[in-house]
Amino acid sequence: MAAVIQTRDLTKAYNGQVVVDRLNLEVEEGEIFGFLGPNGAGKTTTLLMLLGLTEPTAGTARVLGHDPVREPLAVKRQVGYLPEHVGFYSDLTARENLAYVGRLNQIPEEELPRRVEECLEAVGLAAEADKLAGAYSRGMRQRLGIAELLIKQPKLVFLDEPTLGLDPDGINRMLEMIVTLSRERGMTVVVSSHLLHQVQRICQRVGIMMGGRLVAVGTIEELARQAAGGDHEPSLEDIYMRYFREG
Repeated sequence: MAAVIQTRDLTKAYNGQVVVDRLNLEVEEGEIFGFLGPNGAGKTTTLLMLLGLTEPTAGTARVLGHDPVREPLAVKRQVGYLPEHVGFYSDLTARENLAYVGRLNQIPEEELPRRVEECLEAVGLAAEADKLAGAYSRGMRQRLGIAELLIKQPKLVFLDEPTLGLDPDGINRMLEMIVTLSRERGMTVVVSSHLLHQVQRICQRVGIMMGGRLVAVGTIEELARQAAGGDHEPSLEDIYMRYFREG
């Protein structure tokens, strides 16, 4: 598998305080990768550097073969980003919001209606497409956010805390949708979260960040072997808490 994300000693400091410390990471094409860590660990800052939305203090990154610093538009054309707090035009319907985003992404007008309907159907919002976005529940807003990513047919998507604030049914639907979209569309997905059981449920590999440093990376089975030493096979929570205490 080819690496769609590669970082070499990627570092970010604000006012002399290092928030991402010499990150070396590779994410392979087609995988769902979990980015784990407590709030303030540097996960969101890493995503912003990979998107070209903030410049690193040191080190380099390649995203789909492009440098986010020198080629930010090339990255943005192929990458989708769902931030922790999704924003829409609340006085527009879901369909109108998607059409607006489609035009911003220069999707031809003759193709736009089909693409909008396809994305609404993919996230289960076709029946609610003409409701104002301002009247949407948290779960519906998250699904609309996914639809906005899909409209430009990205190769890679970053999801920052995608289940935050959702009820159990909404969480299940979101996780199932992430897996389905990855399989059906061949997208690489990076999920940034502090919710361990959700990451364990859908991700092939995980990276654990503590205090700006990537302290572990691999499949859950690989991390379990590294952390073994007791009388039972450690869970992802055991592994995470071990690094949390050491950090």
